[in-house]
Amino acid sequence: MKKEKPVWNRDNWPIAAAMNGFPGILPDGSLVQKQSVDQWAATLQTVVDAGFSEFDPSDSWLRVADLSPDRRREFMSLVKALGLSIPAISTTRKSSVIDPVHADEYLAYNHRVIDTAAEIGAQSVTFGLFGELTEAQQKSLWFWTAQGVKNPDDPDTYRKAVARIRELGKHAEECGIEVSLEMYEDTYIGTADGAVRFVNDVDVPAVGINADIGNLVRLHRPVEHWSSMIDKVAPYAKYWHVKNYMRVEDPEKGLIFSYPTPLALGIINYRAAIQKFLAHGFCSAFLCEHYGGDSLSICAMNRVYLRTLLPR
Repeated sequence: MKKEKPVWNRDNWPIAAAMNGFPGILPDGSLVQKQSVDQWAATLQTVVDAGFSEFDPSDSWLRVADLSPDRRREFMSLVKALGLSIPAISTTRKSSVIDPVHADEYLAYNHRVIDTAAEIGAQSVTFGLFGELTEAQQKSLWFWTAQGVKNPDDPDTYRKAVARIRELGKHAEECGIEVSLEMYEDTYIGTADGAVRFVNDVDVPAVGINADIGNLVRLHRPVEHWSSMIDKVAPYAKYWHVKNYMRVEDPEKGLIFSYPTPLALGIINYRAAIQKFLAHGFCSAFLCEHYGGDSLSICAMNRVYLRTLLPR
């Protein structure tokens, strides 16, 4: 089932709030998954108060696809009552390929995410090939400064990844949903060239690239220039996680540092990047993400900035 592309402008382009600033496990050990509707409402009201009309209930906060039908209806009634909508659902560290224990379970879960997106009226889902945080990453102030799980340099695993994403992509295409694959270091889509190769190997029109190059420019190692990455992935871009970092390099001393910034202040020039994407017909939602501090308020600042960059 193919949907016509919407015609959006800076006033109505969907720009969602990320929920990564809200933990899925609360300080008392209870799960957001088990909260009452009133407790969900208290959290989502803060999203509304920050000026958002869209949000992405990333499964690091709430697994909407694993709610019972009655609970999901209650959740969506709340979303509507608050004047919110859900343009997309992101999955986090639910790799259907490389997880040594849960890969098959996650594949089934990702299919449920697609069905749920179609049920609730979302246009996109995001999948990644990155694993759980390592112990070293969990102990770090910024998890990206420690080495994470790598996708194996193995042709059989690569072919399995392509086959499983193709399976998900065909399911999504039947539901009128797009699949956006999140760029993330040390995965098969961890570089611009790798992401383009992978999407072409999958070869399903509904499957594209989530050009979350913020995941890459923050690394304390050499990376490709942001502009070069954008040029390569722009023709394949779909639902887009946007965030930014300042990056400082001292080649003589071999030092590289980064830290999170609002979109307008970091090393990625989103004014230029968005223009390149629009030139290739980009027509998907944005997700504002940020790590550190009052992430929701910074995402709100980023939303305002993004609207100035979109067509009138």
